[in-house]
Amino acid sequence: MSCVTRCLTAVVAVVFSVAVRAAPLDRAASASGNIDVDDTIISLERESWVAWQTHDGKFFDRFLANDHLDVGPGGAINKASVVAGVAGPLCKVESYSLSDFQIVHIAEDTALLVYRAKQQTLCGGVPVPSPAWATSVYVKRDGRWLNILYQQTPQASRQ
Repeated sequence: MSCVTRCLTAVVAVVFSVAVRAAPLDRAASASGNIDVDDTIISLERESWVAWQTHDGKFFDRFLANDHLDVGPGGAINKASVVAGVAGPLCKVESYSLSDFQIVHIAEDTALLVYRAKQQTLCGGVPVPSPAWATSVYVKRDGRWLNILYQQTPQASRQ
């Protein structure tokens, strides 16, 4: 695989590593009964999007678990790669919108957030696939919710 392909794959993975934020969770869709936790997780997602848009790698250094993985078209990348990609100038987020938030509580200290994201983002001049379905997994460690896994799948086009 060429350096250009590897770099573009890493950039696309970083783009997908950003958890997006938008409208609050629909209370009717929150079957978990953990509204405060749900609000906290969605708030963290929103903050991460602002950090992504402003290239704030320091936020991602605090936001991601040390054993974080980001799964994209080129495979999985680690926290250090995500932080470096976010802090770099290669990608530009023009706009985004989010919908269809759903949270599943896997355990008391583990939650899974799924949502639909639509964005206008260029990385190295290449548009990021949009819209997409995103999955973000959080774990609570030492009293803090941290993002441990992020994965995004482009939405199939409707015929």
